[in-house]
Amino acid sequence: MAYGSGSRVALGIAYDGAPWQGWQTQPHGRTVQDTLETALLRFVGQPVSTTCAGRTDTGVHALCQVVHLDAPVHRSLQSWVRGVNAWLPDSISVQWARYVDDDFHARFSAMSRTYVYVLRHHPVRSPLAHARVGWVFQPLSLDRMQAAADLAVGEHDFSSFRSSECQSRSPVRVVHGIDVQQQGDYFLFHFHANAYLHHMIRNLMGVLIAVGQGRREPGWMAELLARRDRRLSAPTFSPDGLYLAQVSYDARYDIPALPAETLLASLSGIAFTG
Repeated sequence: MAYGSGSRVALGIAYDGAPWQGWQTQPHGRTVQDTLETALLRFVGQPVSTTCAGRTDTGVHALCQVVHLDAPVHRSLQSWVRGVNAWLPDSISVQWARYVDDDFHARFSAMSRTYVYVLRHHPVRSPLAHARVGWVFQPLSLDRMQAAADLAVGEHDFSSFRSSECQSRSPVRVVHGIDVQQQGDYFLFHFHANAYLHHMIRNLMGVLIAVGQGRREPGWMAELLARRDRRLSAPTFSPDGLYLAQVSYDARYDIPALPAETLLASLSGIAFTG
């Protein structure tokens, strides 16, 4: 593809969300978007606005957030990676860059998004895993959690799992799958859906953990979906172990995707630090 003034660029961004107040720009400037756009300003010499695939909350991490921007200058793809990274803090890093067609939109062109929650089950909290994984000390049943998760798969009204601050026009989402795996002391919850409501995954996690601990039956998930009332659901769980892991697009955009084994290895590396 020819590229030059006005070309649209897609970037893959990884970040540790712990130091930041979420993705979306705020007046105080302590967000991933503000920090990225400051780095882009220094790199290209003029303001550049970015659009992301999914706004992550305070403390939520990303293995591959996808953003697009309309580049005011010509740079090689390698320069977009190394040059922007030179102005970013250690907790944020551009992983790849692609020139894309002008109709590409990081958010609206996305077909699906995959999040993973990494949960540590251990009697004692780990200071090494602080802010990188969730933690519970009560016993958990993998089978019970998977049974409850299966009930949330499909197209549903997720009103019982949306934040009161959610700005989405519709509470209906399509969940393609929720898979729960165990690796030693760690549980990995894979959420694959077309899109999510504000706090939807963390609210689902609250229910799955309550079921896994035996405080509720798996069928509670179906009951909550039917009742469509957030007040009846579990408390919102910690953001610490939540990662935006993958955003999927039509193959014509040539947006890199982590192979399943690479994704699993990355998550295992996160887990085993604790």
